[in-house]
Amino acid sequence: MPDGWLDAVDDSMLRELLVSAGQAPPIGALRLLKRSLDLRGRGEPKWQLRIEHREPAKGSYPRWEPNSALAKGDSVIVVGAGPAGTFAALELVEQGLHPIVIDRGEPVQPRRKALADLSARGQLHEDSNYCFGEGGAGTFSDGKLYTRVKNKSGVRRILEILHYFGAPNRILFDARPHVGSNRLPPLLVRLREHLEARGVTYQWQAKVAGLRRQNGRVCGVELTDGSVIDAAAVVLATGHSARDIYSLCQQADVAMSFKPFALGGRIEHPQELIDQAQYGAWKDRLDVGAAAYAVRCQINEAGEDKGVYSFCMCPGGYIVPASTDPERLVVNGMSLSKRGSPFANSGLVVTVDDQMVAQWAQQQGIEGPSTNPLAGIAFQDAIEQSAYTLGGGGYVAPAQRVTDLVAGRRSSDLPDCSYKRGVVSADLGNVFPSSVFGLIQQALPRFERQVAGYFSQEAILVATESRSSSPVRIERDSNRCESPSHPGLFPCGEGAGQAGGIVSAALDGLRVAHAVHSSLGGSSR
Repeated sequence: MPDGWLDAVDDSMLRELLVSAGQAPPIGALRLLKRSLDLRGRGEPKWQLRIEHREPAKGSYPRWEPNSALAKGDSVIVVGAGPAGTFAALELVEQGLHPIVIDRGEPVQPRRKALADLSARGQLHEDSNYCFGEGGAGTFSDGKLYTRVKNKSGVRRILEILHYFGAPNRILFDARPHVGSNRLPPLLVRLREHLEARGVTYQWQAKVAGLRRQNGRVCGVELTDGSVIDAAAVVLATGHSARDIYSLCQQADVAMSFKPFALGGRIEHPQELIDQAQYGAWKDRLDVGAAAYAVRCQINEAGEDKGVYSFCMCPGGYIVPASTDPERLVVNGMSLSKRGSPFANSGLVVTVDDQMVAQWAQQQGIEGPSTNPLAGIAFQDAIEQSAYTLGGGGYVAPAQRVTDLVAGRRSSDLPDCSYKRGVVSADLGNVFPSSVFGLIQQALPRFERQVAGYFSQEAILVATESRSSSPVRIERDSNRCESPSHPGLFPCGEGAGQAGGIVSAALDGLRVAHAVHSSLGGSSR
């Protein structure tokens, strides 16, 4: 089954496939629900397909079609144009409300220049970068749609919407669906144009400076340019890197708490090494693209298990600069739809809990997470600053061969790396606190048992992967999705600590939009 076959798969092809497998196709519509490559055992790898049979009366595919209704009801401010904010706006307008989307960054096309300035010239645009702007952090960092969310119908709806606006057919059935950083931007433009045609308004390069309240209820926002926007409710969907929003919420006494988060580096291998480890003798005979992997282990520290795991694996990808603050170094991973780079990279992260942050805070003489919900941000920021300094400035990244990292020695040289700003040899023990660094040192050799060649001279760790999840939870009622301290404020998505990843954030956007509609007197569909 050539990989390209899947881009045009339809009912007739599935029938032919069933016949070739010796099965009689049933009467009715067929649809490919899921495909995954089975690499278990020593024989030839096999595709596993799950095919749905539906009677004709159950309706035609796709099951999602855009609503033609125009925005006419109450105005609702949506702060952030990432997946949570975008899908909240989509659902709000379908419920008859009038979303006003505010984002500190730029639309997709002008945002590209800001990325080029950072990647090629080391010039950071603080409000338009890999994290801020149309589509949020996912726009130019891969567009991976894999999720562990158990709401299958909800996930299916998100995928069908993305497919409707231009995502490839295969996202509807791939076990690990992926759009690619080259195909996601035009999709987002089409989605925005659909929303604008129905009355959704956008304000770009607009930063929130404060929340407006009347009779104890949030009723709008103040912007840094002095302007004011009033609305019936505010959806706060700013993503996990808008640190000024966390500070604003803290100053306004919005209910928040520390949340455990993930932190580490980007590990990179030659893609050929990963292909060999995953495909073995079939590496050169399979037409299935670059291989992926996932690793995970638990390290027992003082009687407690600490998690170390891979995150956001990018086969055939690139490491990119994802900093949002001056003289702070953050990296992320991305890949294009073809995944044709000779490198494979993945986040290699440690679960950072309140005890780890409290220990660090005590050493620094600052408030810990029990009294300061933003202590995790201070922890992140200190590590990002250390990495920038160790890299020598210009967003050059410090890196270390993983074998040297475990042995506690600085690498005498480094292999080629996909990170365009460049890497310099450094002792990453000077970047990470011992609580994080020690766990990475212990985990790396263990992962060799899961992926052959993972712990080898050819692999390097690049610092720092520090924005994989939010270190803060902006509290909300579990049913109404509304802030318990600020009625009318609806925390949403990754930045609120309520989701993780494109699909779960988009789902949270839909859920919050329903909650807003209900709070304004509407009935849930």
